[in-house]
Amino acid sequence: MCLAIPMQIVEIDGFNARCTAKGVSREVSLFLMQDEPLAVGDFVMVHTGHAHQKISAEDARLAWALYDEMLAAGEQRG
Repeated sequence: MCLAIPMQIVEIDGFNARCTAKGVSREVSLFLMQDEPLAVGDFVMVHTGHAHQKISAEDARLAWALYDEMLAAGEQRG
């Protein structure tokens, strides 16, 4: 199964952006989103180093809440 991770854009340089999530910072390609206006502070879904979709801050928060639940359930199973 593949998951996209919600990340917030903190810096944009052409088709590349520095994005953060939960204290982790990554260089992310914006090349696939050339037609979407993006700005610092926006949230995007990132998969394999590429931003694929712009999402709201609320959707990012809900996704992380779900991922946290999945991780907690996995830890309980051992």
